[in-house]
Amino acid sequence: MRPDGEHDFSQYVASRKQRLYRVAYHLLGDRDQADDAVQHVLTVLYQRWNRMHDVGNLDGYVHTMLVRQCLRDRRRWLGRVQLWGVAPDAVLVADDPEIEQRMLLRAALRELPRRQRTVLVLRFLCDLPVLEVAQLLGLAEGTVKAHTAKGLDALRRRLDTTTAQRHSGRVA
Repeated sequence: MRPDGEHDFSQYVASRKQRLYRVAYHLLGDRDQADDAVQHVLTVLYQRWNRMHDVGNLDGYVHTMLVRQCLRDRRRWLGRVQLWGVAPDAVLVADDPEIEQRMLLRAALRELPRRQRTVLVLRFLCDLPVLEVAQLLGLAEGTVKAHTAKGLDALRRRLDTTTAQRHSGRVA
């Protein structure tokens, strides 16, 4: 790769790596798996970088690569044994209410069925329209809408229950 290409690639990665990681984390639910997926996508992107000037929507192209990689990784990692549900170094109690809300939302997302979680992450975290999500996942638009509605309803119920339990003092 030419030196100016190296510089352009480095700038592109620096400006988008956090967002890519966030999407991968929400799709996979695991920090290490998210790191692996993002790294794989960036490696492939690096190899193809000289041809990327022809791509009309580079962010969309990279995003599609990442989602597909996450879906492949999730299928592959389903058979692996996990020794614990939460990483031993994970923060279990948060002093900041905003962090606590994020943790509750992430926990509620993890409890959703895989398809609902994937659709919600793509629709609301990645801000993709129904048509793009349907094309990306190979589903009908109506199915995406149904997963969105059911997933949001389940999230609301879960978060309302958790909030009610916290206010009544049952959850520490």
